[in-house]
Amino acid sequence: MDSKKTDFKPYIPAEKITPEFTITSIIMGVILAIVFGAANAYLGLRVGMTVSASIPAAVIAMGVIRVVMKKNSILESNIVQTIGSAGESVAAGAIFTLPTLFLWAGEGKMDKPGLLAITLIALIGGLLGVFFMIPLRNALIVKEHGILPYPEGTACAEVLLAGEEGGANASTVFAGMGFAAAFKFIIDGIKAVPGEVSLKIKGLSGEIGTQIYPAVMSVGYICGPRISSYMFAGGVLSWLVLIPLIVLFGGSIIMYPEATMTISEMFESGGASAIWGSYIRYIGAGALAAGGIISLIKSLPLIIRTFGGALKGMKNSTDIPVERTSKDLNMKFVLVAIATLTIAVWLVPAIPVSFLGAVIVVVFGFFFATVSSRMVGLVGSSNNPVSGMTIATLLVTTLLLKFTGTDGSAGMMAAISIGSIICIVAAISGDTSQDLKTGYLLGATPKKQQIGEIIGVAASALAIGGTLYLLDTAWGFGSAELAAPQATLMKMIVEGVMNAELPWNLVFIGAIIAVVVEIIGIPVLPFAIGIYLPVHLNACIMVGGLVRLVFDKMKMKEERRREVTENGILFCSGMIAGEGIVGILLALFAVFGIDSVLDISGKLGLSPLASSIGSLVVFGLVILSLLKFSIWKKSKNKDI
Repeated sequence: MDSKKTDFKPYIPAEKITPEFTITSIIMGVILAIVFGAANAYLGLRVGMTVSASIPAAVIAMGVIRVVMKKNSILESNIVQTIGSAGESVAAGAIFTLPTLFLWAGEGKMDKPGLLAITLIALIGGLLGVFFMIPLRNALIVKEHGILPYPEGTACAEVLLAGEEGGANASTVFAGMGFAAAFKFIIDGIKAVPGEVSLKIKGLSGEIGTQIYPAVMSVGYICGPRISSYMFAGGVLSWLVLIPLIVLFGGSIIMYPEATMTISEMFESGGASAIWGSYIRYIGAGALAAGGIISLIKSLPLIIRTFGGALKGMKNSTDIPVERTSKDLNMKFVLVAIATLTIAVWLVPAIPVSFLGAVIVVVFGFFFATVSSRMVGLVGSSNNPVSGMTIATLLVTTLLLKFTGTDGSAGMMAAISIGSIICIVAAISGDTSQDLKTGYLLGATPKKQQIGEIIGVAASALAIGGTLYLLDTAWGFGSAELAAPQATLMKMIVEGVMNAELPWNLVFIGAIIAVVVEIIGIPVLPFAIGIYLPVHLNACIMVGGLVRLVFDKMKMKEERRREVTENGILFCSGMIAGEGIVGILLALFAVFGIDSVLDISGKLGLSPLASSIGSLVVFGLVILSLLKFSIWKKSKNKDI
């Protein structure tokens, strides 16, 4: 593995200089950052999830630069997607937390946050996410190349390379884009079939099922069967062990946060999903927090070596020539910027955070930047449980604020402000990691990508405040149109801690599970992610992992096996891109009210059984399309 990392050569060699950080790439990137940020803000507030914008931005950049402008500049396209994807990440971090302040304002507990406060929180969180990632680039992207797959970063590079090289590779990628776009439009556009299938297990109070989305299955194929199985195992523990135990022993117990409904009543009205949403997420948050601490402890030697090397490089920067593909932003500048932003968190009046809060931001920010960067390397940005990290932050932060005498409305506002910054840090550091992985594969200049991330953060931070105010004015957070599920959960956590109503037993159960899993030798973070995420999503990832396992176990020549695997990765890369583009398009349709016109689910009149069969048929077609462009695709070499 080490020799592979040492011998790695990017697509554009270090000694070759091509157009990269240009006016064209900056303008296109800023526009995409604002558009993707706004679209994902709406989507996340409506359904609680956002879609990654890296690959859609790369495809749009490739189309405009190569087709419209007739330029052959892969690194320029890469800068566009680097800047553009920052908007989605800032939006994801902001919408999971900041709407809580609007909800409290609606209850008369405080005033609405000002536009300046929202902008500064988003800007500081985004910049810290970028700066924290810079010293980690060499450790996570370079030294662990071949170990951490960074599926979306790799997929993004494959999409750009396919457009650059043309031929069969490009046709495979674009076929994946077309198939996934069609499937996504059928599932979430016209809503001809449900996006997931569930099977309730009689007598067990558990539930199993799968989503049918091409991009989710593609993540499993790219990650492989090992990581997919760890995630699925965590989901099985949650949905077939923990939920049935809660229902079995809970019975007539009324436990926070559902203070007006017994566990039996909750299960009867909402099924296993209701138990998962109210209780398993706390267990998952505890497992993620413990897993993050374990991961950080295990990574400390590598992190210390990385920082030591970076500091040593600062002293000898004038004496040691650095290749273009290894140049980061100056470490002195990075450290001064982090210190300045920390002081700004403490002293800027618009941000209601004390010195203790500023310290929490730095400590938790770097901690979760490290964890987030490593997690997206395993499961991709779309499945990065940013909200789980934010929950862990809010638990500790709210407790510390309460114990130090900052409680009531002031304490709640400070806790959410700190949580918002940390949430955005985690989202942006994960996005930056994927972008730097793409750049590493293509031969981009890291320093220019890092400047691009800063520009994208600044542009989207300026736009996110207006977006939140517009959406709140139009529908109101917590309404049927904008349920804001993540922000509602954050609100419950902060209020629960401040009012001494939080179920710490559930949090500690999750932490202990994570420790046990680590002791028996299972990688804790994928397993903890599996506990936190719905089993339907984990199962869909597992299907992709199983397809990859079948390919790996089939008897064929090694050259043919590599070709089949590569074709599968290319096709899955295209499927991630295709679904991402249609996801953005559907978000825009929703903003303009076109989604209700497309929806035919109510007109079909299908029974639940028929709908489930339809979903499985579509999922079967998704799998068949992968087989068609991988194992069933004719070899380019007739000898294999």
